[in-house]
Amino acid sequence: MTDRNTPARHRIVTLAYEGLWPLEFGIAAEIFGWPRPEVEKDWYEFRVACPNRSTQAIGGYAITSPYGIESLYEADTIIIPGWQNIIAPPPQEILDAVRTAHANGARLLSFCTGAFVFAHAGLLDGQQATTHWRHLPRLKELFPEIEVVDDVLYVDDGNIVTSAGSSAAIDASLHVIRKDHGSGVANKVARSLVAPPHRDGGQSQYIEAPVQERPGKSVAAVLDWAREMLDQPLTIACFARQAGMSERTFLRRFREGTGTTPLKWLRRERVFRAMQLLESTPLDITDVAMQSGFASVETFRTAFRQIAYTSPYAYRKRFEAIDA
Repeated sequence: MTDRNTPARHRIVTLAYEGLWPLEFGIAAEIFGWPRPEVEKDWYEFRVACPNRSTQAIGGYAITSPYGIESLYEADTIIIPGWQNIIAPPPQEILDAVRTAHANGARLLSFCTGAFVFAHAGLLDGQQATTHWRHLPRLKELFPEIEVVDDVLYVDDGNIVTSAGSSAAIDASLHVIRKDHGSGVANKVARSLVAPPHRDGGQSQYIEAPVQERPGKSVAAVLDWAREMLDQPLTIACFARQAGMSERTFLRRFREGTGTTPLKWLRRERVFRAMQLLESTPLDITDVAMQSGFASVETFRTAFRQIAYTSPYAYRKRFEAIDA
């Protein structure tokens, strides 16, 4: 755990509570707390907030920290790594700290059931949010003012990011890094984790289902081929021909393997290609759109905003400032 009082560094504070689930806590510490000299940028300052300076995690071991609940007020980003009792409101001191920090501009990030802390604090009313698929019905029932998104790995709605189960915590964390430092840095962190830089599809693909009598053929080779052809017009017929399948069979197996459709996957991959071009080249927006495979600048701008949550111009300016 690092602790350098450098104002320029973004401070991430993760809450450690009694009965903490260690897997999600470990994801936060591994991704944001580990020094990463290979990224060649000022990395995050990572702190652990323990309400009593020490807490018992599941598994019978204690987590101690020199930082108490007051450190949440000083955070640029707060992470809630899951929460055990989703029905009862968390302690008032936690709710107050999260509300005040968010009002002061802190970004909020939840893993799995951590979204319930933000919900009990009233911070998700009128916003989109998600959580583990098993607890989605309870989130809808307890908090009808929230626009619950069922089949996604994470939701970024303004300055609050909520994610699904434990593995989706990695996806959400890489998304946060991509927003802060660009896709190149996010890709480096993903490689160090031996994780994909981004996954398509939603969490419904992980809900228990009957075993198929004839498992679907992997489409990984087709995806690798398509990533090399993003600037070309690609259709379902192109994908199916490359896979050596009928279009109907390919669509079914693509959905089984990725949890999404080829066109949705393609659109997302093209936006990620555009991010890389905006970060690393001086190409104008029209050329970026063409080299990423978009038929028009208008289509490109719309897709980029929906996936990157900003405009291409603003995205490039932000990373020009980071590299300056």
